[in-house]
Amino acid sequence: MEKVTTLFLKIAVILLGVPVLALCIFLVPEMANLATKLLPAFAFIKYLVFIAFDTSAIPFYFALYQAFKLLRYIDNNKAFSNLSVNALKKIKYCAIIISILHVLVWPLFYIFAEVDDAPGVIFVGLVVPFASMVIAVFAAVLQKLLLEAINMKSENDLTV
Repeated sequence: MEKVTTLFLKIAVILLGVPVLALCIFLVPEMANLATKLLPAFAFIKYLVFIAFDTSAIPFYFALYQAFKLLRYIDNNKAFSNLSVNALKKIKYCAIIISILHVLVWPLFYIFAEVDDAPGVIFVGLVVPFASMVIAVFAAVLQKLLLEAINMKSENDLTV
């Protein structure tokens, strides 16, 4: 049963990467062109959009890789090890980096909202930073709990 659950989660982790790749390939160039049309005085903004959104895909895929490794540790009965703690720490840092990159791009969403007179765009720009910070906090909590479990396990092993 455990192998089936982790297999399902591994497939889910792999499938999470597909839409982000599609967004990087198809949506980011459209957003860059739109930014250039809306702000013709700032021609460099096209490159800023590419750098911000495509750069945030790097820590995203690294975090997916770490999640995949964490699932392999669970399969190999190494869930309560320092390897798992390190994977969670890397996932936490990746989520923080993604959040920071998208907060830096948030003024672009404000400009789009002003030009198109659509204030809802501002809230759309907050979705990714908020979600990634939730993931970072969750990973930090799991990391702390896992460290406490490892410490309790080592204390119990010493008393027996």
